[in-house]
Amino acid sequence: MRRLRSRIRRSRIRTPKARGPLRHYASLLSARAAGAIPLTVERNAGQRLRRLAETAGDGVSQRVRPTRPKMRVLSALPGGRLRWWQAPAPPAPGPDGAVVHPIAAATCDIDCPLVLGVTPLTLPLHLGHECVAEVLSVGERVRTVAPGDRVIVPFQISCGACGACASGHTGNCTSVPPISMYGMGVLAGHWGGAFSDELAVPYADAMLVPLPEGIDPVAAASVADNVCDAYRHIAPHLPALLQADPGAEILILGALDERSPFGGSLPLYAALIARALGAGGIVLADNRPAVRAHAQRLGIETLRPRRLRRRAFPLVIDATVDGLSTALTHVAADGVCSSSGSFEHTAKVPALHMYVRNVTLHFGRTHARALMPAVLELMLDGRLRPQEVVTTVAPLDHAPSVLHEHFRSGGAKAVLTA
Repeated sequence: MRRLRSRIRRSRIRTPKARGPLRHYASLLSARAAGAIPLTVERNAGQRLRRLAETAGDGVSQRVRPTRPKMRVLSALPGGRLRWWQAPAPPAPGPDGAVVHPIAAATCDIDCPLVLGVTPLTLPLHLGHECVAEVLSVGERVRTVAPGDRVIVPFQISCGACGACASGHTGNCTSVPPISMYGMGVLAGHWGGAFSDELAVPYADAMLVPLPEGIDPVAAASVADNVCDAYRHIAPHLPALLQADPGAEILILGALDERSPFGGSLPLYAALIARALGAGGIVLADNRPAVRAHAQRLGIETLRPRRLRRRAFPLVIDATVDGLSTALTHVAADGVCSSSGSFEHTAKVPALHMYVRNVTLHFGRTHARALMPAVLELMLDGRLRPQEVVTTVAPLDHAPSVLHEHFRSGGAKAVLTA
């Protein structure tokens, strides 16, 4: 009986506790958090500061002499609190912009740690950056969408006209400051959050992608970020790999800590996309029982990372957040490791191992808007069904309680509908 009780205690998965206000704000003084600030202002610093000042000034003026109606926004506050907040609705769009109404907004894998206050992002903030929305109004120069259209809203802000956007690097648009995106608060430019009644889109023609007929908004909500993020780990590398060896196996390495607060949708999406693109051998290694169980229901081989031992794969997807070194040790000679990135200021890499094996490492962020058409094509022909990763669908009205339960249970993906 004692052994049984011990096993039960060990099986209870507990995410880290939420940081209260003092601990959260103290953590923002750490080297990790401080290192992020210069990156946000390394170009267009004046534009970012003006935007923040204008946003703050608009908030004050709308409280004193409101000229626009109020709307709901879901705010994440220190201490793991989620609450509805009344905020001014966006102003009428500029000539190139639009205002949209989110009708299916999804959680991202980063949202739980963000709510817990364990990321370098400052709380409070307006939560959410993955959504399908209905267009409410558009500017006079907008030509590709109109009021009433259903669209997917990419999480990154991009103009579509600068050199970076023209090259498909929409996540590094030079018309806006670095890492300008929804749902990430002050450091990302204070663009608002997708768990809200309305959202302003500054470049409607460049950013908004019409939702194809026949695709459910719930299935498409995470195309705004996580599905495209998974796609960029697989699509650039898999065709050449299969041409050289049709039986080649790929490794998707998820959380090394079973208490990781990060969501598990990215490794699951990566597995589905790899299968959709023709991979026969797919191994998903993750220490979270819920992620392994979900993958097994999808027909994906799973195991705990420690059982990999010395196995090597020609393509390794690092979705660990903090286990890059481990991922690199499992890359075969002349293989590729594609990493989803990290919030750490530095990371250890097995340099000699990589040198001897000629390992290629790709480390960076997704360019979501540029990848959305290819992802939607996979969905339209039935090869990719992102809805198979969704674990919770609920009304947006119940967002605080639904998301608290979703994060507590370790669900892969929640989609809230309006």
